[in-house]
Amino acid sequence: MSKLLFIQTLGCAMNVRDSEHIIAELKSKEDYALTDDIKKADLILINTCSVREKPVNKLFSEIGSFEKVKKDGAKIGVLGCTASHLGDEIFKRAPYVDFVLGARNTSKISKAVNTPKFISTDINYDDSEYAFGDFRTSKYKAFVNIMIGCDKKCSYCIVPQTRGDEISIPANLILKEVEKSVNSGAKEIFLLGQNVNNYGRRFSNSHEKIDFSDLLVKISDVKGVERIRFTSPHPLHMDDKFLDVFVNNDKICKSMHMPLQSGSTRVLKAMRRGYTKEWFLDRALKLREMCPDVSISTDIIVAYPGESDEDFLDTMDVLEKVRFEQIFSFKFSPRPLTPAANLPMIDDEIASRRLSTLQNRHTQILDEITQKELGKVHRVYFEELRDGFQVAGRSFNNFMVSVKGSEELLGKTLDVKITNPKRMVLYGEIVS
Repeated sequence: MSKLLFIQTLGCAMNVRDSEHIIAELKSKEDYALTDDIKKADLILINTCSVREKPVNKLFSEIGSFEKVKKDGAKIGVLGCTASHLGDEIFKRAPYVDFVLGARNTSKISKAVNTPKFISTDINYDDSEYAFGDFRTSKYKAFVNIMIGCDKKCSYCIVPQTRGDEISIPANLILKEVEKSVNSGAKEIFLLGQNVNNYGRRFSNSHEKIDFSDLLVKISDVKGVERIRFTSPHPLHMDDKFLDVFVNNDKICKSMHMPLQSGSTRVLKAMRRGYTKEWFLDRALKLREMCPDVSISTDIIVAYPGESDEDFLDTMDVLEKVRFEQIFSFKFSPRPLTPAANLPMIDDEIASRRLSTLQNRHTQILDEITQKELGKVHRVYFEELRDGFQVAGRSFNNFMVSVKGSEELLGKTLDVKITNPKRMVLYGEIVS
């Protein structure tokens, strides 16, 4: 009888893909099967995020609760980015943890499970050419890593300290994984990397010279691929070739995540982002001009140390000019091992007020955007069952769209007329 695995994943899509790799390894090599019942699990894993402070705090409360409900003999493992930067401190704070495995060490999961108090947190361990087993949380969409690590030195970001130097995965391996995904039923390919449009700068060994734009073309040529998405591109590397391929390739979904972080050139320099307000606006507005139906999302940090009222107004100015369809916005959170960790913090009341101002204005913009969707027809790829006999999917430009229906719609791509646009979901009726 198979042993049972319970896994909880915190953080980004890359963590989701890491968890899929871990599940695949444990299923094929250690005879584990997944369970949603933690009390029945023989192995309990938490795959962590350390980009912000809240998930780190949540880690120890979560594993404490795991310890209270786990059955006798069950093991607990801590994985991912927080495992990378805390290392053996996790054992000290939670001695009932059985092993710690950093974000760049997922291919060692079998050894970790079978070795008492195993720890591996080498941020430059290279498994870029490792052949993981196959497991996906969705049969309709496939996450595919195209690179690991990050070479950027943003002053606020802990990722280079948890995922190591940037290495691109060879294109032939990526294409094989795409083909395998399509053959198992996925129509949408979601490419993952810290800075995807810097792909091809460094490989572990000698490989074909290729950039991200060329990789996108190769993937679009794979038979059976209907949609391609990716995250996250870096504004610094959004050259004209990249924009041309994005706009003119009809398999690339017309949604772009452009992490702004700040609209102030002065703050961007302090953040070590490598571009200016003017460059970001030039790229975003050029994209709007080339592709009027594109949706643009972004990340914004308010109250970075030293941010003045004028700096914040620059961020608001970018918001007004670009009118993002989606923003992920946060107050600055000092992260360990980063240059900004020890800088003087802006008063929390000021930071909270700026965040509220930003979010409230974006809510108004989003309401204006969504109301214009009334009566439009979107091509929707359905992949999710929801309560109330609803089936949801994404439009080509990344709006979440929901219709009345059942599981027979899953995996289908259909035209939907929007009849009731809401802020987070567009409700509609199938027209073909």
